[in-house]
Amino acid sequence: MKLKRSPLVSQGSLNRIFQSVNEAWKRLDFQAAIELMERAGRLNPSNAGIFLDLGRMHGVRCDYTAAERCFEWAVRVAPNKSEALVAAGQQSRDFSNFDMASNYFKRALEQKDVSPATIVKLAEVCERLRRTEEASALVDRALQSNTACAPALLLRAKLDWQAGRLDAAEQLLRAFPANAEETVRVNAAYQLGGILDRQGRYDEAMTAFLEAKSLLLKNAAPHIAELKTVRQRIQVMRENITADILQRWFDNAPALMPPHRLALLGGHPRSGTTLLEQVLDSHPGIISAEETEIFHSDAYFPLTRSLPENSPILSVLESASTGALLQARNQYLNYTAKFLNQPVGDRLLIDKNPSLTFLIPALIRVFPEIKLLIALRDPRDVVLSCFMQSFKLGQFSSCYLTLEGTVADYSAMMDLWQTLMPMVKGHYLQVRYEDMVDDLESVARKTLDFLGISWDARVLGFDEHARQKLVRSPTYADVTQKIYKRAQGRWRNYQKYLEPHMDKLEPFVKAFGYE
Repeated sequence: MKLKRSPLVSQGSLNRIFQSVNEAWKRLDFQAAIELMERAGRLNPSNAGIFLDLGRMHGVRCDYTAAERCFEWAVRVAPNKSEALVAAGQQSRDFSNFDMASNYFKRALEQKDVSPATIVKLAEVCERLRRTEEASALVDRALQSNTACAPALLLRAKLDWQAGRLDAAEQLLRAFPANAEETVRVNAAYQLGGILDRQGRYDEAMTAFLEAKSLLLKNAAPHIAELKTVRQRIQVMRENITADILQRWFDNAPALMPPHRLALLGGHPRSGTTLLEQVLDSHPGIISAEETEIFHSDAYFPLTRSLPENSPILSVLESASTGALLQARNQYLNYTAKFLNQPVGDRLLIDKNPSLTFLIPALIRVFPEIKLLIALRDPRDVVLSCFMQSFKLGQFSSCYLTLEGTVADYSAMMDLWQTLMPMVKGHYLQVRYEDMVDDLESVARKTLDFLGISWDARVLGFDEHARQKLVRSPTYADVTQKIYKRAQGRWRNYQKYLEPHMDKLEPFVKAFGYE
């Protein structure tokens, strides 16, 4: 095959294919989207962009072999090999295959026209993989080429922070280039806020966090509107769900054989879910999948395809046939195994995913044998932690741009849980973050007993276990440390900022025993 042959189709026809690809992907018909993009690649095999996009799509669907095959073809036909290598590395990083990303960025660094920005991209991956010394050396190399390289300065500050050099990190961030890209400036403001918080300079920290939020708010309106629509649908479900409905779904378990060992680890984000997940994942009889969209995209959403758009959630679940439910179960388990890159086997699978707390009824409908682990933490600390955390702007993170929105999100999720809790007696266990910090062994024993798993002391070495694996949570660095207590009661340092919202949080503070 000649690499530079002319396309076999007009650009207009290709654009129509791309539009169909986008529409299929948006409706979560991934296979159709991939097949359409493969057709575009056959029609225009010298278009590196097509194969970079196709590689990303395969990567998102956890088919890393196919993703790499597409990336290699893109690098082969691209007019600029360096750009293609960097793009392949970026795509790999976006679908969390950091080893693949590292490979492409390293190859990009071997090119003659390597830029400081590319060097930093590799350094960021090294930091994410805990190769700190390598990351530091790469940052130095980038800054030697360009002393004002903003991404390099940002990562240098992060490495200083991690090493305890808070003054050096603050100095870098205070003098941050004003002409840096907005996303870099946002992350710099979040980092500065975290450093100031660690130093006990709480008003200055809040000023930094608010600066980050102000930059993000400019582009948040579409995400906030989407979130509002989703929350309205969930509210309708909350108002109409009953214990009888859930019991009928639990009783349907014999029709959905064979049973599977599965537990949801939910609760609101920043409630200790990552810590509990790493503790449990340290047990040889347990394997965890961390914050994927697999249940929503491969189990729940396919149930909606034969129904009118935006059908009520309960209507979708009630109308699901046994065949459709069995297919949803199989798809969920198959794609989870692909995501984990290993079979689950006879281990208990934990889906650690706070966002699925909103879909507990759907989980029960598809997996009536499921066990529910709900992480709890002082609501005031949860809200503050969500507000202080740097999340990529999207539908579900848009609520964290204000304290008011963060409180509203917490209230929506935990109000739904309080509605469901008396309806799922015997199927759930609440686990308090503060209890884990105070007496990890007792909490671990109680949790394993609930899950029907025998005791294994390796769960107490969760920090060592976490250092041997990829942790996708934003708190990936924290869970490699021993248990610490500095996050307890942090809300008191920001009480005056939380005060206007305390009336909305107070019912949850009382209900969960944090008075």
